[in-house]
Amino acid sequence: MIRRDALDLLPVRTALPALRAALDGPGAAVLCAPPGTGKTTLVPLELAGLTDEGPKRRVLVAEPRRIAARAAARRMAWLLGEKVGDQVGFTVRGERRAGPRTAVEVVTTGVLLQRLQRDPELAGVDVVVLDECHERHLDADTSAAFLLDVRETLRPELRLVAASATTDAEGWARLLGGAEGAAPVVEAAGVSHPVDVVWAPPERPVRPAHGMRVDPALLAHVAAVVRRALREQTGDVLCFLPGVGEIGRVAGELAGVDAEVLQVHGRAPAEVQDAVLAGGDGVRRVVLATSVAESSLTVPGVRVVVDSGLARVPRTDHARGLSALATVRASRAAGRQRAGRAGREAPGVVYRCWTQGEDGRLPAFPDPEIKVADLTAFALQSACWGDPTAGGLALLDAPPAGALAAAREVLTAIGAVDGTGRATARGVRMARIGLHPRLARALLDGAAEVGVRRAAEVVALLSEEPPRAYGDDLAAAWRTARRGGDAYGARWRQEARRLASAAGEPRGGSGGDARAGSGAGAGVHAGPGVRASDGTGRGGASGGGRGRDGAEGAGGRAGAVAGSDRDGGAAAAGTDDAVAGLIAALAFPERVARARGAGSYLMASGTGAELAGAGPGAGPQAGWGHRPGSSGGGGGSRLRDAGWLAVAVADRPVAAVSALVRLAAVIDEETACAAARALYSSGEEVRWSDGDVVARSVTRLGAIELAARPLTAPDPGLLRDAVVSGLRREGFGLLRWPAAATSLRQRMAFLHRELGAPWPDVSDAALLERVEEWLGVELGRARRRADLARVDAGQALPRLLPWATGDAARLDELAPERIEVPSGSRVRVDYGGEQPVLAVKLQELFGLQESPRVAGGRVPVLVHLLSPAGRPAAVTADLASFWRDGYRSVRAELRGRYPKHPWPEDPSAAEPTRHTSSRFKRG
Repeated sequence: MIRRDALDLLPVRTALPALRAALDGPGAAVLCAPPGTGKTTLVPLELAGLTDEGPKRRVLVAEPRRIAARAAARRMAWLLGEKVGDQVGFTVRGERRAGPRTAVEVVTTGVLLQRLQRDPELAGVDVVVLDECHERHLDADTSAAFLLDVRETLRPELRLVAASATTDAEGWARLLGGAEGAAPVVEAAGVSHPVDVVWAPPERPVRPAHGMRVDPALLAHVAAVVRRALREQTGDVLCFLPGVGEIGRVAGELAGVDAEVLQVHGRAPAEVQDAVLAGGDGVRRVVLATSVAESSLTVPGVRVVVDSGLARVPRTDHARGLSALATVRASRAAGRQRAGRAGREAPGVVYRCWTQGEDGRLPAFPDPEIKVADLTAFALQSACWGDPTAGGLALLDAPPAGALAAAREVLTAIGAVDGTGRATARGVRMARIGLHPRLARALLDGAAEVGVRRAAEVVALLSEEPPRAYGDDLAAAWRTARRGGDAYGARWRQEARRLASAAGEPRGGSGGDARAGSGAGAGVHAGPGVRASDGTGRGGASGGGRGRDGAEGAGGRAGAVAGSDRDGGAAAAGTDDAVAGLIAALAFPERVARARGAGSYLMASGTGAELAGAGPGAGPQAGWGHRPGSSGGGGGSRLRDAGWLAVAVADRPVAAVSALVRLAAVIDEETACAAARALYSSGEEVRWSDGDVVARSVTRLGAIELAARPLTAPDPGLLRDAVVSGLRREGFGLLRWPAAATSLRQRMAFLHRELGAPWPDVSDAALLERVEEWLGVELGRARRRADLARVDAGQALPRLLPWATGDAARLDELAPERIEVPSGSRVRVDYGGEQPVLAVKLQELFGLQESPRVAGGRVPVLVHLLSPAGRPAAVTADLASFWRDGYRSVRAELRGRYPKHPWPEDPSAAEPTRHTSSRFKRG
């Protein structure tokens, strides 16, 4: 029986007439309704005609998280007085509860993407509701783009609703409206009770969160604030934390509180999720939740919210080939959403674990995933859709060009797309597996080498990172999962069976090879007992090791769970350690790493890697966020003594040079080279290194040097390039610069500055640009640094003079190296400063009326007048003025000090001399 009393209480009911009108007219609308108003539950039921109002339709509701999809379906079924699977059903990774009578089906956005790829028309579906679109998950944005394409080209009658918990709907309205203008925005007011804000920052500073690390001191403070809230307030407490690990730690801190402590996240068992959403039975509750409870779920009974102020989002470091979740400060929009949960049913209170001053500096909204996440899966979805560049997709934000290019490199290397970017048959198969393309590649190629079941089991471990208690050794974690009876182990076994089925293992379970999925190069020996196929490409974004807590990855895991735990065939031979290492290396070939001492490794991507607690790169993080089951990579971890690793999960701590290894497998060099074959290179390497030319024959695996020997006769062109590289790095000080060479360069620079063309620029940058013109002969003979030191720059520089125009012959006229003064001396001019300088004894200029000029008379020389002892006495660029006004004071000061030298009263008319008065008279 329909629970009409509950339906009538949902505030969104007032917006239904406007929403129906929008869908009957333009066919698309944006629905803005706060959490708890019924936008996720009542709206789909009404649009499907299941409340006895309106025509019967089939409605597909897309949620960003599995937990939200299950909860929405259960809530709608309850409102209809039915069980899930009748008129309301759901489909998430590895689980489907729907039947022939199902009119409303709730799916994850990943499942929706899979369906659109298989059936772009969505046959039988009348309305699609994209829920929580304000969260800007990548799958949701991609689904919306595909649906708009379907409406435009295949099914203009398909109705589309973008449902948002915020009022920031202008962008979605423009997107859904397309060329016809903005789509209607339908708003529903929620029942909002006042929420008081209590600022509760830690008393002492805490370390900023980075990567997956949160300072334990902050978590202890959050637990203390929860205890405070229990003392000061009534009702249930909802505490927001960034992830599963932090929830577990705070739960431990709350041991002994007079309340039931529950944990809500994507990994929580279904019965726990149901218990949280069903409400309490008189016992006070503390619900520790991730951001899934911001808007996707309504937790009844909550009067108090404790907000840690942190969120977990995907981030990609393309330069280092690392992709992982990062802990960041939650946006102000997220803070409002979280606080609103306290006022859903009655007046409430929110305790914010930061200062009011900090609040104003927080970002207004979270970054859209398309701007910051790994785009490899998105690029494959676009290629399978027929738009490799994604340029024809209607997206709120265009994907960053660099990230998309890196994604295409990966897809090309693993054979998912061809040279034009179009999806290959192999790529289409990868996309339909419902894994990140890297993991799909590891599954298909690994199954051909080690057997389907074992490949599927290891890939299942990589698709959802194991609990920290499983350790940092992938092979050991695999064994723990096999014998474990925890919730993770159950999910892992279910996913492994699904992947085995997707990779081609028969349902009957006969096992054997899955050769159909192997890539070029299958059959290359890859270490003891296993074989590997072709490697993937260079340095692209890596991902697939972890998904957002509770969220599906792009192209979520749809499909029946099938397959057998048996595995047969010769290809299945090999130890667990060898198999785990091969699969991890196939998934992340640029992360194969060789030891360089003391728990330190160099990955093929060029990034250093440290085991937790080992080496300087991990020092600041010691004891903070490591895997307790593995001794943090220290003495208890077998990884520490390994010569080679396949790194599955790593992130780079703040201010650290190296990445921190969180999950890896031991491999050997043969496996590394086979899995990362695309990174293998061998050839002559002639470069400038450590201050000299190094010429070697080198074999490399990416940045890892495997072998090297000196070259006795390196290629002349490579030698030349290396020498020029040395000049670029260390400058022209590598050449010999006698005084005449330095003087010539300064004179040429002066003329270029004062007269311009055709006088050449002789700055370092200009000389490097024209190095072949003036230094080409010498470069052809140079093989090492010592050869450069013998090159006289003064012999080479004249080649840049403007000989073709004839101006070179005027060099001594325009910028004379020396100027003859009245005494007959030829004095050197210094062109090293902004103005040419002539340093000469004062007596040698007697009788000279004007300062000398150069550059064709344009520039006066700055005269440094020296005492008889050669010490500075005066500086002037106007000699006539000096004789008239400045000379008297200099004469008065120096006449007594140098009485043997002439000091006439009128120097402009006196005879110049280089000698004393007596010698001058004798001469």
